[in-house]
Amino acid sequence: MAIWNSRFKKPLAEIALKFSSSIDIDGKLYNEDIDGSKAHVRMLAKQKIISLSESKKIIKALDGIRKKISSGKLKLDWRKEDIHSLIEERLVEKIGNVGKKLHTARSRNDQVALDERLYMRKEIKELIKLTRSIQKTFLEKAEQYKNTIIPGYTHLQRAQPLLFAHQLIAYISMLDRDVERLNDCMKRADKSPLGAAALAGTTLNTDRNLVAKFLGMNGIVENSLDAVSSRDVMIELISACSIIMMHLSRFSEEMVLWSSQEFGFADIDDSFATGSSLMPQKKNPDIAELVRGKVGRVYGSLFGLLTIMKALPLAYNRDMQEDKVHLLEAVNTTKDCLLLSSELLKHTNFRKNRFEKELDGDLSLATELVDYLVRKNVPFREAHHIVGKIVAVCWDQNKKLNEILLADYKKISSKFEQGVYKYLTARSCVENRKSSGSTSPKEVERQLHFWKKNLQ
Repeated sequence: MAIWNSRFKKPLAEIALKFSSSIDIDGKLYNEDIDGSKAHVRMLAKQKIISLSESKKIIKALDGIRKKISSGKLKLDWRKEDIHSLIEERLVEKIGNVGKKLHTARSRNDQVALDERLYMRKEIKELIKLTRSIQKTFLEKAEQYKNTIIPGYTHLQRAQPLLFAHQLIAYISMLDRDVERLNDCMKRADKSPLGAAALAGTTLNTDRNLVAKFLGMNGIVENSLDAVSSRDVMIELISACSIIMMHLSRFSEEMVLWSSQEFGFADIDDSFATGSSLMPQKKNPDIAELVRGKVGRVYGSLFGLLTIMKALPLAYNRDMQEDKVHLLEAVNTTKDCLLLSSELLKHTNFRKNRFEKELDGDLSLATELVDYLVRKNVPFREAHHIVGKIVAVCWDQNKKLNEILLADYKKISSKFEQGVYKYLTARSCVENRKSSGSTSPKEVERQLHFWKKNLQ
């Protein structure tokens, strides 16, 4: 018999029960459910609502049920509706009427909310751990390729030369903000809603803060109505996952480009690439493409939960049962993609000499000519206009900047002198950067030192 149907004359129709059962999803939170129940029972005993011996009996039985579920001996049967009902029913089977005291002064509403927060707390720690791990992988690669020059892009058009390490460090910085978001989310997730009961609290002399203390949580969700009816912290976590996935997707896109024959820069190890069933020459960057594709799952989870919550009156509504589907999907997908992206990067080599010689004299050095003229007291906008004319000459003659004769430079501006050519190499371009946080070797070294210290 369902734990809620004491006033009903008929059981729930099997088709309706199967439709409403959530044990396939919330069954994954059995550890959190048992941890919350144990803390609740300890509080009930402390407050003398049940006896100490009863609490010990219940706790011992709950530990036994945990072992049975973990070993697979206790099956998660959809007919039990949810994990809370299954555990309570099994508890009563084991210890009789004492087991019926477990649910004193709580509702499934606050119980579910607690399970979710305990799960979020655990998974936020794991997400932070995995994010730190991929940051370290980026850092290792940045150290390995700190002298390698690549073209930087805007609009996917060559813009200015960069040290490859500088680009890799950009991802470390992005992911660091992801860690900040996760840590900030933890402040709100680590609050206990238990004791709010269905929505209005309880007349029994409970101690909500004691339960939070037993669980190692940082206080309680004060308002009982808010405690059971809000899922904004869950939305916040999925949002943080979405941003992580967006960052991973941008990196994946670059891996796809870099490994193409046109770029010829990244060589993905065979163990992280696939071939074609038809074309024997193919080596496909499938892991990067899958990470890029799985972003849709996490974005879908975010919009799914936002849609569920957007018009719900307070407090609990059964629609909210669907929240865990989106939470688990977002968290598990993000964890998988963090791990796989890190491994993909570890198992990729980059051609150190692919671009530097090609970039010497390249039009991506045009801004070097602008700065050259600015240093000769030519106003920036005028210098920009002068160099635009030089670029047009390069296009018309199919030449690089360092292939244009000095006489032709002087026809456009008398400010050009023989020394201009020393600025037209990719190496001089990166070495001449002066601004803080730039791609100069000195600044890149400083950034590497910063991240080595902060990621220890």
